[in-house]
Amino acid sequence: MRNRACIVGGVGHGHGHGSGGDDRRRLGVALGVTALVAVVGAVGAIVTGSLALLADLGHVGTDVIALATALIASALAVRPPSIRRTFGLGRAEVLGAAVNAVLLLGVTVWVAVEAVERIATPTEVPGGGLLFYGVVGLVGNLVSLVVLQRGSGGMNVRGAALHVLGDALGSVAVLAAAVVTLTTGWAYADTVASLVIVAILLPRTVSLLRETGHVLLEGAPAGIDVDDVHRELLAVEGVAEVHDLHVWAINDRSPAVSAHLVISDDGCATADCGEHGVLDRASTVLRDRFGLHHSTLQIEAVEHADHEEACTPLTIDQPSVEALTER
Repeated sequence: MRNRACIVGGVGHGHGHGSGGDDRRRLGVALGVTALVAVVGAVGAIVTGSLALLADLGHVGTDVIALATALIASALAVRPPSIRRTFGLGRAEVLGAAVNAVLLLGVTVWVAVEAVERIATPTEVPGGGLLFYGVVGLVGNLVSLVVLQRGSGGMNVRGAALHVLGDALGSVAVLAAAVVTLTTGWAYADTVASLVIVAILLPRTVSLLRETGHVLLEGAPAGIDVDDVHRELLAVEGVAEVHDLHVWAINDRSPAVSAHLVISDDGCATADCGEHGVLDRASTVLRDRFGLHHSTLQIEAVEHADHEEACTPLTIDQPSVEALTER
């Protein structure tokens, strides 16, 4: 009787992809500066009654929450995997970015509604107060933005930087409104500045929300064509079929792939992890062509390709069993 065995194998590469201590330090510095700007902005909004300053304060307030969330998420992301959380907490960064996007979207919509109401009933705002608080806010925002831009550029940090960028643009709009108010006395300058802030921030906020949603829904990472991955795996010597192919990401820096590779009769002899094995060739293609360092591959014989049941146990001739028993 011919001996046949189904050889099933997997290869995995564990990689930690936390944002690192540098990102946490930068987020901490930005949080401190932004909190100070928030206090100054609150005083300015109360003193002047400016909607533009109030809009800017709303964004600064969410920035404080956003930066604190990003800082916590960054710390959680570097925790090692555990029995209950085998991927670790790397996705905490994505959740933090999603929370920040939702907060920013809410504040942006609120400012837009307030601005529309003020068009009907314009409010007089002192230009001198706008100018002073606008300068203070802009300086603080630029300091925070420079600090964050030097980070790793992960989704979590980019979400926090987007908040601070919104504040910087808001401060510019406040300064423009102050100049117009001081030079022309136009009552709508403050309201128009608020709408400009909304127009600039809304597309960026929606884009970040879509990006985080895509990751949370296990979408394929940007820049990786799943059809190309399938085609390259199928081209690996010894592979007859590829199925159950999944490409996703834990966060925006940790793409992963899993697949079942059905090996041909010729490939069966090289299904091991040796120098010329199917697993080595396939994992090398995934790493070198697509940057997929974390791969989990299951090798299947043709008979096993259509179902997920266990392989048929190895059959041994009865004389062979008796010979082993005698020994």
